[in-house]
Amino acid sequence: MKRFWKEVTVEAEEGGWTVKLDGKPLRTPARAALVVPTQTLAKAIADEWRTVEGDVDPRAMPLTGLANAAIDRVAPERRAFAGGLARYAEADLACYRSDWPPELVSRQAAKWDELLAWARRRYDVDFSTTSGILHVPQPQATIERLDHAVAALDPFRLAGLSPLVTIGGSLIAGLAVLEKAMTPEAAWEAVSLDEHWQLEQWGADAEAEKALENRRRDFMSAARFLDLLD
Repeated sequence: MKRFWKEVTVEAEEGGWTVKLDGKPLRTPARAALVVPTQTLAKAIADEWRTVEGDVDPRAMPLTGLANAAIDRVAPERRAFAGGLARYAEADLACYRSDWPPELVSRQAAKWDELLAWARRRYDVDFSTTSGILHVPQPQATIERLDHAVAALDPFRLAGLSPLVTIGGSLIAGLAVLEKAMTPEAAWEAVSLDEHWQLEQWGADAEAEKALENRRRDFMSAARFLDLLD
């Protein structure tokens, strides 16, 4: 689709705010009305549409994409979607440590112990950690409480949380960003620690660095989406 509109506006709508192109409201791919819960998010989405030149590139409009996902994908099956994210608690990145070399072990402890300590305080849970890749079961109470925390979220927060969890492999890091217990930058450093370590050890790899930067961009976009919901 090429740009056909001249004016982008934000207007109050029943249930929230909508973006209009030349007076016509935006719709999701499933043709639902694109109504978001906060004016700040609507304004940020409007800015994405204002900056379009020529062809519409969905990759350059992450906030629009996440809003579409919240309405079309998450809202119709909110509990099932939440359950899929909550399952990351069963094998959270922060619970699987290296046992060598010592410098990597130390880095993981410095970043990931902080995440686990926050979750222990916030949700009154405990975690089992291991060195290696073999699965270590988490306490049932931990799984249930984190599942409950995720299930309580609305479709928009679930849509924003999802990339944080799936990109980083850590439900705990995603929740820490959602609850503003950790900055997005600090959370990204924690969840991308192993990849940065590999790049340090083996030298620059243009393809790997590009893939990592793409993941970082999507991670930060999701964090911004959540921030705009407040």
